[in-house]
Order: sequence, then structure tokens, then C-alpha cells
Amino acid sequence: MNVYQHSGEDCGVRITAADRSAIIIRSNQLIRALLSDTADPNDLFLCLSALSVCLHVLFQYFILQVCIGISAAMLSRLSTSVRPCVSVCRWVHTKEKGKPLMLNPRTNKGMAFTLKERQILGIHGLLPSKIETQDTQAMRFQKNLKKMSDPLQKYIYLMGIQERNERLFYRVLMEDIEALMPIVYTPTVGLACTQYGHIFRRPKGLFISIKDQGHVRSILDNWPETTVKAVVVTDGERILGLGDLGVYGMGIPVGKLCLYTACAGIRPESCLPVCIDVGTDNEKLLRDPFYMGLYQRRDRSQRYDDLIDEFMEAVVDKYGQDTLIQFEDFGNHNAFRFLKKYREKFCTFNDDIQGTASVALAGLLAARRVVGKPITEHKVLFLGAGEAALGIANLIVMAMMEAGMSQAEARKKIWMFDKYGLLVKTDSNQEAFVHPDPGEVKSFLDAVNVIKPSAIIGVAGAGRLFSHDVIRAMGSLNEHPIIFALSNPTAKAECTAEDAYSLTQGRCLFASGSPFAPVSLEDGRILTPGQGNNAYIFPGVALAVILSGVRHISDTVFLETLADQLTDEELSQGRLYPPLSNIREVSLQMAIKYVYSKGMAFRYPEPVDKEAYVRSVVWNINYDSFLPEIYDWPGVSHMQNKDLCSNHC
Repeated sequence: MNVYQHSGEDCGVRITAADRSAIIIRSNQLIRALLSDTADPNDLFLCLSALSVCLHVLFQYFILQVCIGISAAMLSRLSTSVRPCVSVCRWVHTKEKGKPLMLNPRTNKGMAFTLKERQILGIHGLLPSKIETQDTQAMRFQKNLKKMSDPLQKYIYLMGIQERNERLFYRVLMEDIEALMPIVYTPTVGLACTQYGHIFRRPKGLFISIKDQGHVRSILDNWPETTVKAVVVTDGERILGLGDLGVYGMGIPVGKLCLYTACAGIRPESCLPVCIDVGTDNEKLLRDPFYMGLYQRRDRSQRYDDLIDEFMEAVVDKYGQDTLIQFEDFGNHNAFRFLKKYREKFCTFNDDIQGTASVALAGLLAARRVVGKPITEHKVLFLGAGEAALGIANLIVMAMMEAGMSQAEARKKIWMFDKYGLLVKTDSNQEAFVHPDPGEVKSFLDAVNVIKPSAIIGVAGAGRLFSHDVIRAMGSLNEHPIIFALSNPTAKAECTAEDAYSLTQGRCLFASGSPFAPVSLEDGRILTPGQGNNAYIFPGVALAVILSGVRHISDTVFLETLADQLTDEELSQGRLYPPLSNIREVSLQMAIKYVYSKGMAFRYPEPVDKEAYVRSVVWNINYDSFLPEIYDWPGVSHMQNKDLCSNHC
């Protein structure tokens, strides 16, 4: 292989040019002597020994030049870097060479491959001559993003970066997480899911259909990564507030796992997005020529349950009992029963039930610092009685019980209103929150006026049902009314931040599931709405679970709140959650607090300094070096070999 230097690059030498010339001449003489017909057989062994020493010296010299060149290049990059936090590149061995190295997003560095890497890896000439830093690459993509106004175009562009250069994608995402999370996650990911077959470029994740029943393990074997630690799975039946999107729902597991990495530093190769395709009841999709799943109605027979059982067993069989399996956007009727069925057998949780509950509870506990009364004195009215509402309600009850209240008394504090009115007839999941009929309640406004809640929480996904009259009523009943419009995407939110603040003269404590812009009030105050984003919860929980090797996830982990990470200044700005720009630190602190703390860890020995341990294992966006590791043997120098060569020569 021809490895060379550009003119002007000086590596330095440890033997002189005259020495090298003498060794080369002597090597030629020895070769001619060995090939001579008149050579004395008794001298052949000595000639071979001397020749081997000469060639060894020359070989080590040329290896030394490569090693010194690498060191010089690395020092040059470090000294000219504009990012002082970038650490020295890690040495990574790769078997890939040439074009495949550039086509793999996990190894591709674009024009950031160094000259030596280009030459040794067989990609020199396949890239323009310029050698760029990651800073320049990120600047280019950020500049292009700013030119775009359409969120869906931004989504397509960002996903394109992820498909080409993984570390650069996460660099761009992490540096502007507050602006870009709404693109890769809610609300834009919902729009992307509705258009999934129309904007499709290349597949991401694993697709398992009900036609594959009996062969799920062999499909898992097709996945190229062998170190999977976290799986996010959906069957696409209830995507955000958009309903049944079938395999178009794959955008949700992909987006969730992007946040696993960006928010908690979980390695991308440890993450597996999965879509279970059992058909769809969405008539529009069944008529869509670009739909990419099975053209059949959902299979709701025993075969569906058997397929989910087979999937769970196959994941554990292949990746281990401590593999985290997160259920995402299953229909209400399946979400609760799967959580109940699997939670004691597998390392699993449902983000729609438990993650949403945790972030809502965190908002209530943060509001407590303004309202000035404990969680046990709140009365909460829900708009919606599905999996999100029940998950939040159950966790609030648990928090009240932690504060000393009985379960029965805590449940009396929770009311639910759905499309049929206040809960009267219920299924087995809802019966804990049924109350005697309080009187004439025909609308949600009637419910507010009769029950007089201190907090209303919207999780119905039905749009602007917190009317102006409802908001005004909450303002008249409470000095600081708590109004959480948590439905996603933005168009499905129960009210806007502007309505909530302006109709209560800025007194309300507002949170939403999707982001709203800051609101300027007539008195000059600017309030920043809190986004009750599950991303505050599930990445940190996942990181703690993975690092500790937990086999089963207890509900108590979701009681760990964000309230103590919110400053008084942020609270005065209207925030109920830390800024999204701090979400990596929020996730790390959650993992540090939870890892090994519940006595359920299976990975030992337990680290003494848990914070140092957590921070040491998180993935970072710095490029690795693909140059081979080159080193000298202790006690062996080139000068010793040169002397030995001279003696034999």
C-alpha cells in the first residue's frame, strides 16, 4: 500500500539518510550473495540472519514515520480546534475499507477523514482534497436548516443527515435541541408519520408482520447489531393523537430512540426500533397506493397476542433478560393489559402510561412551589379517561400515599370526564376513579363549576376543549389555576398557551405536550410555557435501567421528579420544567439518582462514585480515529537493530 506525505510535512527521523542508504546497499549485496551459484553453503545462514536484521530495521523505520505522522496530525487538529471540550479521538479498529466505510453512517466522517485515514483505508481520491473539521460540517448543516421554513422539510433533511453521518446528526441535534426536538419528535414526527410512505427514503428499524409468526427470532437475527440494550416497539394503532397509522407509525420508535441518544447518551447501536404490523383499520391507508404495510384490517384474534408473546421471548432470548422493551402508542385496550402482563416478567415500561404520568406529576410538584399547598390538597379533573389519564391519575395517587394519605382518600381527589361525560360506567382500569353523580353535569364546563378542581389536565387528543369559559372559570376558582394541555401534536392540544395566560391575567401555571412560543402579556411580562415532554423522563430512566441491569421496572422510579432541577428564576418565567437545552444534564442526573438506588440492580460491582460512572459511559459525538494503533516494544530500539545489523554485515 502506498502511504505517502504531502510536500512540506516533516515527520523527523531517528536514523540518518546515509545510514538508510548503507543498509539498503548491504541488503542488495546479501540478496545477490544468496542467489549466487558460487555461494559457500556454510555462509548461507549468516547471510540470511544479517538480511533479516537489515530488513527489520527498514520496516520499523517506515512504521515509525506513519506513527509520527499520525501523532502530528492529531496534535494539529487539537491545537486548531475551536471546540475546547473535544477530547482526543479514540482509536477504533475497523475491518471496513474503501467505499463501504463511507456508506455506513456509523463510520462515515465525510470530509473529516484525515489524509492518513484516506490513504490507509482506501478512500483517498473518493473525497475532495479539503480535510474538514466536524465544526465546519455542523455549520454547513445548521446554515441549510435555517434556510428552511417547512417543518416537514427540516425533518426530511435531518433524517438524511442521520442516514449518512450519525455522529454529525447528533452533534447538530444536541447543539440546538430546543429548536430541533419539535422536528425529530412531537409535533413534526406526527406529520412525518402521516406522510411516511410518501417521504420514504430508506428503511429504519425492524418490521415484523403477523405473517412472520413463528419466525420472529430469525428476523431479529437479520438485525446487524448484536449489542442491543433498548427496544422501542409500536403496533401503530394509536400514534400520538392521530389514531391508527399502521406501519407509518415507525417514525415514533425511530424518533424516541434518537432522543435516547441525544438526551441520555445511549449508544445508537444499542437501540432497536420495531414496528409490529398486524394491519390497519384506517380506511384511508388501505386505499393509499404508497402505504407500506399489510393491506388488511387489524388482526385482533389470539394470533395477535401470540405474536407479541413470541416477540418478547425472542428479544430476551437474543439480547438478554435485562434488555429494555418500551411499548409505544399501542391502543388503550392493549396498552394496559400488556403492561400488566409483562411488567413482572420482562424489563419493560409503557411511556404513554408511565412516562406521561411521571412528567405530569413533575409539573404538579413544581407548581406546588407557587401555589403553596401540598399534593394531597389538590383536586384534579381530567379531560380524557384513556391510558394517559389513568397513568397520571395512578401516579398522583401513589404520590399522595407517599405523603401519608390513604389510597381511598387519594382516589377521591381524582375526577375524569370523557366523551360520555363524568365516569359512571367504566372498564376494569377506570373503576378506581368513579364517583357518585355530583349533580347536573352535561359539559366539561359544568364539571369544572361543580367539582371546583385546582388542576385540569387534558389528555383527550380532541383539540381545543379547554374553552375560554373553562379557562375563565378556573381563574375565578383558583388564585393560581393549574392548566395542563398535554395532548399531541400541537393541533390536538386542549388550549393554547396564549389563551391560558391571557384569560387568567398571567396567574395560571400552564404546561403543554407540544411546544408553544413565549407569551407577552399586557403588563409587559413574558411567560415561557412549560412543555410537559416525556423526553424529560424516558431517556434518563432508560439510561439508569441499562447501566444497572435492572430486570423489572418499578413504578417508584417514575416518582423521581424534575422539580428539584427547576430554579426559582425559571419558575418565575412561567416554566414548570427545566429548559430543553439542559435535557442531557437532566437525564444524567435522573440516571445518577436512580441507578443502583432501589436495590434491584443486577450489574456488579456497584460503582463507588455513581456520577463519575454514569458520565464515563455516555456516548459522545466526537469522531473516532480509524488509523491502526502503532507502538514500540519496550526495550527494543531502532538503534539496537542498526548496531546488530552492522555487526552481522
